[in-house]
Amino acid sequence: MYRHGFNGGGLFRTLGLVRLLVTRYVWFRDIVREGTYEGQHTTVVQLGLRFGRILFIVSEVMFFVAFFWSFFWSALAPTPEIGSVWPPKGIETLSAWEIPFLNTLILLTSGASATWAHHARIAGDRESALQGLRVTIGLAITFTGFQVYEYLHANFTIADSVYGSTFYRATGFHGFHVFIGTCFLSVCLGRLRAYHRTKSHHFGFEAAAWYWHFVDVVWLFLFVTVYYWGA
Repeated sequence: MYRHGFNGGGLFRTLGLVRLLVTRYVWFRDIVREGTYEGQHTTVVQLGLRFGRILFIVSEVMFFVAFFWSFFWSALAPTPEIGSVWPPKGIETLSAWEIPFLNTLILLTSGASATWAHHARIAGDRESALQGLRVTIGLAITFTGFQVYEYLHANFTIADSVYGSTFYRATGFHGFHVFIGTCFLSVCLGRLRAYHRTKSHHFGFEAAAWYWHFVDVVWLFLFVTVYYWGA
């Protein structure tokens, strides 16, 4: 019965992912059309886009604050139902100094390469910007691969007490943000290859860099609180 429900959930998850990718494709297509071919992204419009991106990142910060809040609430006052200890009895936590630490180095390096690509674009060095983006995307894919490997070899699931639910919810949503950021950066790479970006007209690139740095910072908090302190 559990397996049947899991398979049904997997189907809906796959359909949701396909719909998400189609929506992202159409959205990026319209943005490229408006900004590159129709010239609608004037200075005033770009200013509005900047404020919109800032507000979006602020909303994402509050999104993760809720996850950290629930984690600390459970860890600082463990209930008798989980043994009055943290981590709960029966939970074998993951070592922070193995895959999590490696992923931290990978993500921090990707943030540096994203900054390198951004500054190269501002300086008009197209080849360096392309190289920096390729490195960033490669590191992002590597991070995701290690995260999937960690999930497959973890000794607990999302159904194993409040620790499992808070762990997978926080790290899983971060992984989803890494996936979205990778898509964002891949579009930036494609547009840069197609000569859509100039030194003065590259807000999409800048917005992707902002988003990626936000992903980096969230992971640092996850590493320190969930993997290190919480274990």
